[in-house]
Amino acid sequence: MRSIVRNTAAAHEVQRLRAQLERVQGRRLDAPVQPAHPVLSELLPGRGLRPGAAYAVGSSMALLFALLAEPSQAGSWCAAIGMPHLGAEAAAHAGVELSRLVLIPDPGARWLAVTATVAEVVPVVAVRPAARASAAEVSRLTARLRGRGAVLLVQGAWPQAEATIDLADDPRWSGLGAGHGLLSARAVTLTVSSRRSPAPRRARLLLPAPDGTIAPAAERTAAVRMPEERVTAAHDAVVPMARAV
Repeated sequence: MRSIVRNTAAAHEVQRLRAQLERVQGRRLDAPVQPAHPVLSELLPGRGLRPGAAYAVGSSMALLFALLAEPSQAGSWCAAIGMPHLGAEAAAHAGVELSRLVLIPDPGARWLAVTATVAEVVPVVAVRPAARASAAEVSRLTARLRGRGAVLLVQGAWPQAEATIDLADDPRWSGLGAGHGLLSARAVTLTVSSRRSPAPRRARLLLPAPDGTIAPAAERTAAVRMPEERVTAAHDAVVPMARAV
């Protein structure tokens, strides 16, 4: 009998702590998440992008496209703000559904206000900040995200981020022969650092894979390491980047 009482009390305490944590975070812990590719979901807290949360994302456009692809394919509208050189053709090749992608290339000095307004109606918003936001501005935007259940992907550091998602500086390209051939895939290490996990999660993956999307890496001995500036120029020759208009 005492064991039953103790178990009941423990269950009530867990429920109380859970409710308190949900009130602080402004969302349910078991709330549905925006989908992510299986390779990414293994690393992300909650196995997807949590509504109402912000994520700090590295500068890689391939990584950003990989995060936008699954939500857009699942029917969610996405927006990209402050990215005038975003390649629409490259985004489509990476799996982003362009018919559900809103582009605001140059929001100007009011980028934060534009982001907050777009987050009112678009479930997934990616932004490259034009300037540093104050703590008060970040708090107001965070409250807006929680109220609307929108996901914010920020290219760069961001206070109160649910997680930081970035690529290590260790790319290895495949596809080149002895001075000839085309780059077909890039193996990289993806790291996700989360407030919910005591240690960062890492995985080796192909980004892009030969089909332009993302896949688990199985590196070949023929893979080569190239300086990042040469890699960018070579890959742009393989996948033309169309300027967003």
